[in-house]
Amino acid sequence: MRTPAVVSPQVWEAAREQLLLKEKAHTRARDALAAERRRMPWMAVEKTYAFDGPEGKATLLDLFDGRRQLIVYRAFFEPGVFGWPDHACRGCSLVADQVAHVAHLNARDTTLVFVSRAPQADIARLKARMGWKMPWYTISDSFDADFDVGEWHGTNVFYRDGDRVFRTYFINNRGDEQMGSTWNYLDITPLGRQEVWEDSPEGYPQTPTYKWWNWHDSYAADATPDQKWVEVSDAGEAAMRNRDANKTA
Repeated sequence: MRTPAVVSPQVWEAAREQLLLKEKAHTRARDALAAERRRMPWMAVEKTYAFDGPEGKATLLDLFDGRRQLIVYRAFFEPGVFGWPDHACRGCSLVADQVAHVAHLNARDTTLVFVSRAPQADIARLKARMGWKMPWYTISDSFDADFDVGEWHGTNVFYRDGDRVFRTYFINNRGDEQMGSTWNYLDITPLGRQEVWEDSPEGYPQTPTYKWWNWHDSYAADATPDQKWVEVSDAGEAAMRNRDANKTA
């Protein structure tokens, strides 16, 4: 293997700073793309869909679990899929292995669920074996075909306004590769991360950056930020600003 050159710390740092300029431009471009995504038109979901869940029958509206946003990943675990009945598709299983704790999404009024055509008993067995915690429902009608995930994996995003449901976004193929982190999931939702730095349409919910974060077992029902954490994060932000100012002085 032909490796890159080995250089001094000074040369290495200079190379890193040069690449960092491109990385920051990439981050800003990604933020701008997410802002554009939040302004995409929505598609009304007029059809009623039925699923089987751990608690019995469920509608698409039920999958929201009372929250405003819903992310649905279509995972292939069913008869005919390579690995059945012991495993789900290897690619879909890799996606499932990367999913962060869903409590952080829930704190942003967002529910993540997986759906497949396997019966609930098989899904429960698979989740227990693999240690997966996300809600997982059984498709019982044309939901997969209607939302472009009948023959291939994909992630659909929906928004609930009362009893009305809208499809707001969809990704598949390599788009699914980036999924798993709380941030990337929120970036494909219509409300985004809901932090004050984001470029969002007027009236969208936004709270101070970082302040809503919490341990996944400590989110309060009223979502009030912990004052001690607010103080800690404020101090961290101030330290970062001072460091950057000293570097450019």
